[in-house]
Amino acid sequence: MRKLEELVRPNVWNMKPYSSARDEFQGEATVFLDANENPYNGPFNRYPDPLQRAVKNQIAALKGVKWENIFLGNGSDEPIDLLIRAFCEPGIDNIVSIDPSYGMYEVAANVNNVAFRKVRLNEQFDLDTEDVLSAVDTYTKIIFFCSPNNPTGNSLSRDRLYQVLNTFSGLVVIDEAYIDFSEASSFLSELNQYPNLVVLQTMSKAWGAAGIRMGMAFASIEIISILNKIKYPYNVNILTQEKALEMLLNKEEMEKQLQIILAERTRLQQLLPELSCVKRLYPTDANFILTEVTDANLLYKQLVEQGIIVRNRNNVTMCNGCLRITIGTPQENDALLEALKKM
Repeated sequence: MRKLEELVRPNVWNMKPYSSARDEFQGEATVFLDANENPYNGPFNRYPDPLQRAVKNQIAALKGVKWENIFLGNGSDEPIDLLIRAFCEPGIDNIVSIDPSYGMYEVAANVNNVAFRKVRLNEQFDLDTEDVLSAVDTYTKIIFFCSPNNPTGNSLSRDRLYQVLNTFSGLVVIDEAYIDFSEASSFLSELNQYPNLVVLQTMSKAWGAAGIRMGMAFASIEIISILNKIKYPYNVNILTQEKALEMLLNKEEMEKQLQIILAERTRLQQLLPELSCVKRLYPTDANFILTEVTDANLLYKQLVEQGIIVRNRNNVTMCNGCLRITIGTPQENDALLEALKKM
């Protein structure tokens, strides 16, 4: 890895971060007259912990990392955007990623005026390391991978990801939003080995908390400190922190739901191929199945008319004729199967 000072934008490296009232005081007190808060309507009158220590401590215990290696944001989209803002000079630097993949990497790059280079996956929806590394030049600061990948559902080859980590001198971001649905192990255990590694996870998928908007970035203390330096002071509100902590303390409930989803995924993988409108299912390690059908546009429209919403991926690279079907409850999956039987 190149020195962090060489990767970070000079203005970010040299800037003095904003210091909030809750940054300057940490500890116990009974009278707070420091942050110009309304003294009534507690606890919501108080600014939340800007570093979300209670939530991070629980995540650290569950994930086997230190809380200092964790950044929490407004969904995973916030750390994606902050990484680009911190490390990529607009109009000069560039980002490399795979295609097809999660669309927000490119959107965040475009918003920040950073060139985005897409490298097409092979026919197995796996990455070609030579193609990825050939797309890299002196101005490439970040490579984004999503594994298990969205919208394809498969995990990328671990050996090929290691090859990129061992070769590329910039940041390698592995987005593991769907890792809980996969038998593949997380790259979190590799943080100490690879100082250029950033791992993204989320409360939105297996934890069933997309509505509270909490994403997690795991990286070296040095990289996390850069993200904390440029984030908005109170980027995760008190309601989100409280709900996240409540759910993290009840991991058993998440695991029960996870097992149901995995069982339903297996059931759909068995039953969908029996339908005349289904041509092919792609292997998946996620909570969705990429499904090639006879007429994606028509089937999508017919399902909408029956109040069943799937994702039409017909216009996505390498996904022609495909619908992406999220695993629902047993009752929702039954409704889908019954509807498709008539098409």
